Amino acid sequence: MNLKPLGDRVIVKRDEAETKTASGLYIASSAQEKPQTGIVLAVGEGKRDKDGNLIPVPVKEGDRVLYGKFGGTEVNIEGEDVLIMRADDLYGVYTA
Repeated sequence: MNLKPLGDRVIVKRDEAETKTASGLYIASSAQEKPQTGIVLAVGEGKRDKDGNLIPVPVKEGDRVLYGKFGGTEVNIEGEDVLIMRADDLYGVYTA
């Protein structure tokens, strides 16, 4: 990917939506909820505090993250749908 996020922003590739329920029933595409987890593809350098010190982004490329349902801006980069969001919109690193 040729896009480098600025400041405290990160680029996240959203996980695929579930197509089946736990009991094996298929979910119609119109009823599928967007997942709130994904993989970090790129990370900005961080933001500066009031004294000019750099505060790095607390995640790295390859981390699985959990984010808000309506967080980020969805964009298409090189044919791939990704989310660009601030590090503050991330709730945590997801371990499964």
